Amino acid sequence: MIIPKMNRTSEYRLTIIVPVFNEEDNITRLEEALSGFLPKCLCKACVLFVDDGSVDGSLEGIKSACSVNPDFYYISYGRNAGLSTALKAGFDYSESELVGYMDADLQTDPEDFNLLLKEIDSCSMVVGIRGSRKDSPFKKVQSVIANGFRRMMTRDGAVDTGCPLKVLHTDVARKLPMFKGMHRFLPALVLLQDGGSYRQVPVRHYPRTSGKSKYSLRNRLWGPFADCFAYRWMKSRYCSYEVGDTNL
Repeated sequence: MIIPKMNRTSEYRLTIIVPVFNEEDNITRLEEALSGFLPKCLCKACVLFVDDGSVDGSLEGIKSACSVNPDFYYISYGRNAGLSTALKAGFDYSESELVGYMDADLQTDPEDFNLLLKEIDSCSMVVGIRGSRKDSPFKKVQSVIANGFRRMMTRDGAVDTGCPLKVLHTDVARKLPMFKGMHRFLPALVLLQDGGSYRQVPVRHYPRTSGKSKYSLRNRLWGPFADCFAYRWMKSRYCSYEVGDTNL
């Protein structure tokens, strides 16, 4: 894949990446929430929708939203490749100093990006913690088990890696080793980098009102368990360096 060296996201400090897969019922609400937030953002920001091979009307809705919002952009590819791949595509195509991430289900509030932006200058990444989750008891139990096992395996100290609200420095994001399931390990992967650090900030959480969750017992528990072992293997072999001198 040939990635352009520069695009219009370079005109902003923050690019908010929104992966989308079959969320046509949420696109109008997304457009309203994001267009309402951008004027309030603490820095100049744009939105980059990443259509992850949707087979419903999501892409048409995204194109419509972008046609009437000058700070909205999109990329799309033909087949569903998963959330981690969508994030990688967003990182690759963002030329702003910072990248943010939120899900298309609007269970988090884009206005809470301002809470994260207040902390980003002092660390590599800021992640949200869903303070009062509006999920079913079964989903909460699954999340507690998965987060506890991941913390034990990675020792990253992250409370809630399932919270989709995050802000990173783009140069940090692009150095992250990419693999399927990567989105669950962003704090741990940031800590692998020399000088890598992150902070956690409480954010709001809402129930899903439209569309259908893409997660099940299998990909919320068994997938992350397997990924933890993959992370442990990769961590022991991860290559990291910091250049001390050069004449380039």
